Amino acid sequence: MTEIKDEIILRGLKENNLKNVDLNIPKEKFIVFTGLSGSGKSSVVFDTLATESRRQMTLNYPHYVRYQMPRYERPHADLMQYLSPVVVVEQRPTGGNSRSTVGTYMDIHPLIRLLFSRIGHPSIGSATDFSSQSSFGRCPECGGYGEVIAPDLNKMIDFNESLRDYAVKFKPLSPSGWQGRWMMTCGLFDPDKPLKDYQEEKLHLLIYGPRDGERINAPFHTKHGPQRHDWDGILPRFTRLYINRDISNLKEVSQDDVLAVSTQFLCPTCQGSGLNPKVLECRINGLNILVYGQLELIDLLEELKKIKDPLGESIALQAIPHIKQLVEMGLGYLSLSRKMGTLSGGEAQRVKIARHLGSSLNNITYIFDEPSAGLHPEEVDMLIQMLKSIKAQHNTVIVIEHDLSVIKAADEIIEMGPGAGVNGGEVVYQGKLEGLKNSKAATTLNHKLRINKNPRDIKSYFTIKRARNNNLKNISVNIPKNVLVSICGVSGSGKSSLILEAFPESYQESIMVGQGSIGISNRSTLATYMGIMDDIRSIFSIETGQAAGLFSFNSLGACPHCKGKGVVKPDVAFADPVTIRCEACGGTRYSEEALDYRYRKKNIVQILDLTIDEATNYFKEHKIIKRVNTLKDVGLGYLTLGQTTSSLSGGEIQRLKLASHLQKEGQIYLLDEPSLGLHKEDNEKLLNVFRNLVNRGNSVIIIEHNLDFIAASDWVIELGPEGGKKGGHIIFEGTPEEMLNAETLTAKWLRDGGTERFT
Repeated sequence: MTEIKDEIILRGLKENNLKNVDLNIPKEKFIVFTGLSGSGKSSVVFDTLATESRRQMTLNYPHYVRYQMPRYERPHADLMQYLSPVVVVEQRPTGGNSRSTVGTYMDIHPLIRLLFSRIGHPSIGSATDFSSQSSFGRCPECGGYGEVIAPDLNKMIDFNESLRDYAVKFKPLSPSGWQGRWMMTCGLFDPDKPLKDYQEEKLHLLIYGPRDGERINAPFHTKHGPQRHDWDGILPRFTRLYINRDISNLKEVSQDDVLAVSTQFLCPTCQGSGLNPKVLECRINGLNILVYGQLELIDLLEELKKIKDPLGESIALQAIPHIKQLVEMGLGYLSLSRKMGTLSGGEAQRVKIARHLGSSLNNITYIFDEPSAGLHPEEVDMLIQMLKSIKAQHNTVIVIEHDLSVIKAADEIIEMGPGAGVNGGEVVYQGKLEGLKNSKAATTLNHKLRINKNPRDIKSYFTIKRARNNNLKNISVNIPKNVLVSICGVSGSGKSSLILEAFPESYQESIMVGQGSIGISNRSTLATYMGIMDDIRSIFSIETGQAAGLFSFNSLGACPHCKGKGVVKPDVAFADPVTIRCEACGGTRYSEEALDYRYRKKNIVQILDLTIDEATNYFKEHKIIKRVNTLKDVGLGYLTLGQTTSSLSGGEIQRLKLASHLQKEGQIYLLDEPSLGLHKEDNEKLLNVFRNLVNRGNSVIIIEHNLDFIAASDWVIELGPEGGKKGGHIIFEGTPEEMLNAETLTAKWLRDGGTERFT
């Protein structure tokens, strides 16, 4: 009988920056991969282990089925054995459209619709009739969107101006469009009189049209002579042409143009549900499907348990485990109708994890990419218990993490390094927690917080008054200017609502650096993303007299064989895809002609092979040096100018995005969890970037859970006391040192963090 191996065997791993790595990963253990950002963690876990497991899983299907499935190329490795099926929970945004809710994302909504169609009274019909996207189920007033769009008179019309001076702010109805010209020349209205001076009857005719079904004909002058049309009023015309009709094909106006002069409000007919009122008459135990969607999950759980009808009970029992999973992860205050786009980073992370955990399968490898992201230290313990419970079901749990609490809870730690990028790609340490102390690993377990004892003086404030965004409870707050401010609190407490919504509404000049994607591509490089490439091509063009396009692999300079990709993918029909380095250009992506030209003894490929650190000494042009230095400032000096954005780790993307914003001339920086994806060793580099920004007279406001950043701030504001409906209050304002004496959750962790004061 063949022995079942209790470990995953990986030999000769060479993906990205991995340097022929050998690893034995024990099964049914809780394993943490750590190391500096860009050290090779994702290359082992995602690009090798997860990819190969998925590739081998698809081999179980017939060729014609595999051809319809995602196709994975075999990773660069000598040997990969004893893998088990993988479930991957990545850090990427959950995506989904504007209609995506917690209920749809978790696949609970279809079960609730089925429940109402089977046991609801009065009976309506099929489950699809309870959907706002079906022809019967959608609200006739708002078309299923739950919101009504109506023209906003104050946004559309300036009553102090005349028609000729653009009193109508909406372009197609202004003098620049034929409808605006018609208003001025039809003889009904004085085009040069300010609208505020119109008699009431004339103003009503202009804005609302004729009264009581009266028809008023107005001539429209064309090159073929006058034509007569009925005048219907600015607002009725706008509603008919631009709201009650699909404008996606109109060239003259965009959806944003329409929304700019409109107001959106909850549909009164369906109360924001998007559902036909007839559907809302159907009830279970006195509640309709709208109320089911609005109930906090903890209350919805009780409603489902009340169902005694045998058919209804069997459907409810299928929904209950999914809802329980969310409640157990501390999200009992959410509702099924909560839009995914309005969740905080921590909430979205836990919903995503819960979606993957409603399974009773075992012998699975679960892979998590920094699951502590967006979680308050108080919530990380809950996460650790959840990871341990997955392991207890005879599964392997592999986590990429920087959080010391998670690292300390692991059965085994694997640190990649010793540096990042070309300086990483090796296993620095593998073993138990105790052995980490005496290793060469960058991770240190006796990390002490350094409380900022001498914060900067505060001379003036940004003022937010009566903010009510999402769950904010009508709060007013003064946020200091020209210092480093941390906004903290448990996930869902209102941090994003305050800083990323309410604050920019009052201070529109703010520069926001969020967690969104940068649109990564294998044709986009650090140099192109930072705008350095245009200058490099321009230098080559001036130096050589050739067209600038000759020095771009996306243009004239592309290798004719691989079209600037550097690799070719031969058609291998039903077999696994194969990527081969282009023999014509040797993977450089450039044509021979492009490589013949040089600037300061280097051709374009040799320049793109320069690291950021090397580039600071190579270039003389001030504009290039300034941008290269911003990359160096955020700790990306080890990357090359030609490194593709698609090969960057999460932490590197976060810092690249920050670097691109540091070039802008701005006074106020708002950053959403800038520590995301960073090792403790990298934190100090980023803090120095923030300190330098503040020293130059800027204001830096960060949303953070990372205690190092909170402790180093000049001022801290905590929201809470809990998440969701129980959040939205300001529970602390003051310096980090003052926070040590506060009675809040963050204060407790700040005290417990082992504090070392500095002056």
